Amino acid sequence: MFAEVIIPLALPKNYTWHIPEEMLPGISVGCRVEVNLGKNKKYAGLVKRIHGDAPLSFEAKDILNVLDPEPVIHPYQLQLWEWMARYYMCTEGEVMAAALPSHFKLSSETVLIFNEEFGDDFSDLDNDEFLVAEALQMKHELRLNEVQQILDQTHVYPVVNKLIGKKLCFVWEALKQAYTAKKETFVLLSNEYHDEEKLAELLNNWGRAPKQMDLLLGYLHLMKTQGEVTKTELLKKAGASDAQLKGLVDKEILHLEKRSIDRIMYAPKDITIDFTLSPSQQEAYEKLQACFQERQVALLHGITSSGKTHVYVKIIEQVIRRGQQVLYMLPEIALTSQIIRRLQKHFGGYIGIYHSKFSQNERVEIWNKVKSGELKIVLGARSSLFLPFRDLGLIICDEEHDSSYKQQDPAPRYQGRDAAIYMASLTSSKVLLGSATPCLETYYNAKTGKYGLVELAERFGDVTLPDIEFIDNRTIAHKPGEKIMFSPRLLDEIRTTVARGKQVILFQNRRGYSPYQLCTVCGWIAECRNCDVSLTYHKQSNKLKCHYCGNIYPPVTTCMACGSDKLVQRSFGTEKIEEVLETELEGIKVSRMDFDSVKNKNAHDVLIQQFEQKKIDVLVGTQMVVKGLDFDNVDLVGILDADALLHFADFRVHERAFQLMEQVSGRAGRKAGKGKVLIQTINPTHPVLLHVARHDYAGMYNEEIEKRKQFFYPPFSRIIHIHFKHKERDVVFDCAHQFAKAMDFVYRSYIVGPAEPVINRVRGMFLMELLLKLPRDAQFIAKCKDDIQKEFANLHQQTRFKKVIMLPDVDSQ
Repeated sequence: MFAEVIIPLALPKNYTWHIPEEMLPGISVGCRVEVNLGKNKKYAGLVKRIHGDAPLSFEAKDILNVLDPEPVIHPYQLQLWEWMARYYMCTEGEVMAAALPSHFKLSSETVLIFNEEFGDDFSDLDNDEFLVAEALQMKHELRLNEVQQILDQTHVYPVVNKLIGKKLCFVWEALKQAYTAKKETFVLLSNEYHDEEKLAELLNNWGRAPKQMDLLLGYLHLMKTQGEVTKTELLKKAGASDAQLKGLVDKEILHLEKRSIDRIMYAPKDITIDFTLSPSQQEAYEKLQACFQERQVALLHGITSSGKTHVYVKIIEQVIRRGQQVLYMLPEIALTSQIIRRLQKHFGGYIGIYHSKFSQNERVEIWNKVKSGELKIVLGARSSLFLPFRDLGLIICDEEHDSSYKQQDPAPRYQGRDAAIYMASLTSSKVLLGSATPCLETYYNAKTGKYGLVELAERFGDVTLPDIEFIDNRTIAHKPGEKIMFSPRLLDEIRTTVARGKQVILFQNRRGYSPYQLCTVCGWIAECRNCDVSLTYHKQSNKLKCHYCGNIYPPVTTCMACGSDKLVQRSFGTEKIEEVLETELEGIKVSRMDFDSVKNKNAHDVLIQQFEQKKIDVLVGTQMVVKGLDFDNVDLVGILDADALLHFADFRVHERAFQLMEQVSGRAGRKAGKGKVLIQTINPTHPVLLHVARHDYAGMYNEEIEKRKQFFYPPFSRIIHIHFKHKERDVVFDCAHQFAKAMDFVYRSYIVGPAEPVINRVRGMFLMELLLKLPRDAQFIAKCKDDIQKEFANLHQQTRFKKVIMLPDVDSQ
């Protein structure tokens, strides 16, 4: 018998290995196996198929070990991986690498790190495990080839797998994020004092050591209110020291016990729905139920602050009462903290969170809880759709229009929303898409009957939509070439709003202090050495940063071209806005939410809670402040540079600009009172701005859909965007043109390009692009994808183009 095995590498075809007879009873589809590829490389691969067909063109090697007693994934997940690899033009190995936590992907390069929390009690380990544990404790980290030397054998994966399972060590990738402890010390009352009379006698006859008495009373209080007491919690509550606790332990009144705990603490499992739907919400809920009788996918188009989350909660309740699981997808990690608190209020410990800010160890824990069915609701970013749901009943894709659902690099370059819809077809679950500003393709599918459509057209609590006013920057005096950051009107409105005890959100889609430095003598601009892009100045770190490759440079004080010191900073980012506001508006508390200010796992949540608790008056931010956040006290929203959103070379530019402005406008006036939105622009009569002013999604949709039809863009076509990269400009130029020429015979009328992108060099690589706009014909598109792959292979056979990177991006965003 043979096994087709997926390994986490970009192999165009899955390799086949022979199954030794003694392993046949223990191997099954979805289990991991240890396999050898090439001379020395070993991998933990995943069995996709077991069959009896010996490969014709090579002799199959033996599988070395079976690593799992039962499958780590479900059969439908293998079908999803296969579809993603085929549809998004990548390999199943690349999908596997994205889908599985690192602990599941052992390879000969894997580095093991000793878990200090485990301690030095190795009594439960067998002989091989003990030898490795001892070496790990001394050296702190080991590579797998070193483990092979210690055990004097090549087949070490089973031993390593057991040690990871016992939490004695973890894979090095876990160090990328904060590693949270697994063991906690609990404080227990000695059995003798469980007798109330003896405990009363002890307390009544207490002699010296009043601090120990206080500590013991604190312990008894915590026991009564919480049931279990941890050492950390007790010492903090009682304001006591380790020495005082040790005194009680030495007297055998208390004793300590180390226990393994979950890294992520879960609330008690409980369903508490403490609200009733408004008439319009109830109507939307009932219509969605009717839609799901006929269709698998439904779109809830609800204006900002219409209470879509309430409708979601009622539908989730229905699904988990049936015993099924729910996947609640959000585009940004920033959104999870606010939504999780709301859902925990209703569903308690039924909920888990899953996204890239979690350590690999935390991900494995969640993975296992989802697989066992213990977690009923998972809230996560796009990667959460790879979790092994046992009985999935519903997928909610909130803010479904958001481009963050599309993975850019590395492969698979999948669209989370579309992959979720395909997964739902495999698991017979329903998909609820929700947005105030749906993606044009989604709205088109709903309008043409492919998806169900439910509209929620009034704000919850009869709150009116905010008034939107334009500030014409052309009428404000300023130096030539200088951008206006704050108009006098906007500053006055901020002062007035804060004076009333209300809050303000300011939106600027550029982070950093200044997007570029310019020499006023010769016009030289500081640029990245590796990318064809200007450097952004970050004042807090006093560094110039490239937002494309991440390189950091010292600040420039003299022009590199003419030597002049007359350098000025042009335009403005969130960092500069924050600084100017703190200067202009004394006594007003300003904070910033962007990629630079919220880098660690809990930073988003801390900032959002501070804003909710009114510890911040003005929140300045990039797109992070736009997406679905709900603040009761915001009365004013300012969009500082609307024109920057309207001038991109992209067919989606007007749709995106409308979505961003409408979404950020929706943060204003969500409870009592009417909010106000001020938009600074030099073109207040722009059609998109007029649609935003009227909150007119339908008008924007009708205008854009006609243009899409006229120029054959989605939803009327399917797009494949092909990127070519190479260190030499002429090589990548010739390669792209040769590719276009080869494809021209069949696809001439569908090809746009090739051409250089606006930013034509990133990370030292020159770029060329080509766009294929294909008719919506599945067979024709599948043939085109095959032809693209064949032509890539042909070009890579040519010595000159061997090192050209060719990347297809299907349904590019």
